[in-house]
Amino acid sequence: MSCKSTKVAPSVDFDHSCSDSVEYLTLNFGPFETVHRWRRLPPCDEFVGARRSKHTVVAYRDAIYVFGGDNGKNMLNDLLRFDVKDCSWCRAFTTGTPPAPRYHHSAVVYGSSMFVFGGYTGDIYSNSNLKNKNDLFEYKFATGQWTEWKVEGSLPVARSAHGATVYSDKLWIFAGYDGNARLNDMWTISLQDREHACWEEIDQSGEIPPSCCNFPVAVCRDKMFVFSGQSGAKITNNLFQFEFKGHMWTRIPTEHLLRGSPPPPQRRYGHTMVAFDRHLYVFGGAADNTLPNELHCYDVDSQTWEVIQPSLDSEMPSGRLFHAAAVIQDAMYIFGGTVDNNVRSGEMYRFQFSCYPKCTLHEDYGKLFENRQFCDVVFILGEREERVLGHIAIVTARCQWLRKKILQARDRQRQTKQESSEESDEGATGGTRDISGGNKPSGAQPMLEVSIREAEAQPFEVLMQFLYTDKIQYPRRGHVQDVLLIMDVYKLALSFKLSRLEQLCVQYIEASVDLQNVLSVCENANKLQLDQLKEHCLNFVVKESHFNQVIMTKEFEHLSTPLIVEIVRRKQQPPLRLYSDQPVDIGTSLVQDMKAYLEGGGLEFCDIILLLDGHPRPAHKAILAARSSYFEAMFRSFMPEDGQVNISIGEMVPSKQAFESMLRYIYYGDVNMPPEDSLYLFAAPYYYGFSNNRLQAYCKQNLEMNVTVENVLQILEAADKTQALDMKKHCLHIIVHQFIKVSKLPNLRSLSQLLLLDIIESLATHISDKQCAEMGSDI
Repeated sequence: MSCKSTKVAPSVDFDHSCSDSVEYLTLNFGPFETVHRWRRLPPCDEFVGARRSKHTVVAYRDAIYVFGGDNGKNMLNDLLRFDVKDCSWCRAFTTGTPPAPRYHHSAVVYGSSMFVFGGYTGDIYSNSNLKNKNDLFEYKFATGQWTEWKVEGSLPVARSAHGATVYSDKLWIFAGYDGNARLNDMWTISLQDREHACWEEIDQSGEIPPSCCNFPVAVCRDKMFVFSGQSGAKITNNLFQFEFKGHMWTRIPTEHLLRGSPPPPQRRYGHTMVAFDRHLYVFGGAADNTLPNELHCYDVDSQTWEVIQPSLDSEMPSGRLFHAAAVIQDAMYIFGGTVDNNVRSGEMYRFQFSCYPKCTLHEDYGKLFENRQFCDVVFILGEREERVLGHIAIVTARCQWLRKKILQARDRQRQTKQESSEESDEGATGGTRDISGGNKPSGAQPMLEVSIREAEAQPFEVLMQFLYTDKIQYPRRGHVQDVLLIMDVYKLALSFKLSRLEQLCVQYIEASVDLQNVLSVCENANKLQLDQLKEHCLNFVVKESHFNQVIMTKEFEHLSTPLIVEIVRRKQQPPLRLYSDQPVDIGTSLVQDMKAYLEGGGLEFCDIILLLDGHPRPAHKAILAARSSYFEAMFRSFMPEDGQVNISIGEMVPSKQAFESMLRYIYYGDVNMPPEDSLYLFAAPYYYGFSNNRLQAYCKQNLEMNVTVENVLQILEAADKTQALDMKKHCLHIIVHQFIKVSKLPNLRSLSQLLLLDIIESLATHISDKQCAEMGSDI
């Protein structure tokens, strides 16, 4: 294999400037604030305000405002202010008549005012005058004035423990408890014009949440979200979203069996939920007689939950309920609540968010399939020989059955080539050319043809979509033709042994079976010998609430006799239910398959050589092009004849370890890497044209969280090579202040002379005259 150097042609139409790479590597961290870090801030002193729960907090500019709640004996109506810059508490200045003492009210910010609605008021100590309220108060931050809005017309029923938010200049109130029953109504009032303001009840549609209380709401992506809460005797962990424009509710499925992500938080009440970027963060609450303190995060775009792992130096809050939370800039503040043994808290905690752009791995591979660029295989399908294009690298990574088909077709293609080559060379030299090639990439190859008689084009296209994206775009739910299409896909998934796709199809079909289509689906399942789906349909038909309606349809009259007999027998004598302890095989995910492919599973399908400082690394053109506009432009406009490409990031050649980290990111979105790799790869998103700067965001976080005495010398070297001046300065700062420990590290002796001089200069700058005198006396 040739390892000669090749140059990228200037005709590549991807705009990047090597001269800018130094600017990109100036990271501008500012003060180092570790992400995902909990910090305990000064608690509220008793002389400022009592410890409390069931209160509200709102954020305005650089301050948190706490109103109301109870201290275990009395309801409160004081207003406290916490300055997040000074970390200091005080009583907020107020004039006018404040709302009566209360708890389980709501508070929101609109413009330069706070609005307080409803809640439970009275004297809890003597158990008198206890009642829910539906009054609305405004507090102006600038003047400190409290005023009550007197609203004419119909009013929401008085309530407490409800949800409230602001959207489109309006206050929205949802659900709560009226003293007798839990509610699920919704009301709104415009906050723009006090003189003409009136309450309006919203006509909700869709999957409206059940009546509930003690739940939080949050607005993200122009939708309102409601998670868990008390609903009668039942507490659920359902997540609902409300679209303000159409007044439509949707229950977001929490069955994440196939997403490979953690389940949602367990059911709870008295918790908080805030929105930041595209995420919802849920903390605390009472969950089945426990007070958990994990922080759960929901990604609105990918519809997946995860538990946030706090940084190692976090000061974690204990579990609590009826606390309150608000967001200022890129941090969440949590105050108060009820902790163990019914004790009220006066603690304030800060959690530092991290904001990563969404992972585009699935979308990037999906676009590759849609655009049909760089296709190198054509599947010839069914009796009509319809053609579907694809990419060998993706298909062979995801499906072993198709991988065997492709290898067989490639062997036939090579054999045909060899025979034609022998014929052309016969008589000239009396021998044959060695074209085995092995793993050596070559120039443009003819499209490989793979014939699959047992698959039709339409279901095969859906299967291909799954291979590239790990999901299928579900058609119209319940529509007979669409359900039958997914049944054909399911049949292919069984034949091709794609367990993950099998489960997706089963979930869709079972959710789509209804009174109108159940017999068609049952008959088709019987014909295709899909026993699991047939069983589901039979059980659906013989349900007490379904049976009479189904047997009265015309479809039942035209059903095959054996199926009619089976339905009647099933109704007369239902079979015993057998429960299996065997776990469901959910197959491998796109990420798992691409990881295995990069780690050697795809070696025989490599078609490009990446050269790192002269060292070859086989790779796959389609994957590189899908994830990087730099490679896409290169392979489209200019392909090196010898199939070799030099790797650099601007004018810098990354370390071998950092390069492998970059390949892991390209192939399967992985970002786990040592912090020194993050310095090499910080500019990679710009240079290689990744879909977004997600990798850069991780690199920044990795450096913020993981510079330690143990690795500071390696990071100093990497910072020097990449000209990351502020990181180099930060490393020198650590070395100077921890020099006794650093001086014992073996890596110190292997540093370059220039770096050792930098350390000596930093030491000299930071050592005072007094310290010098003390050192002199020691000598």
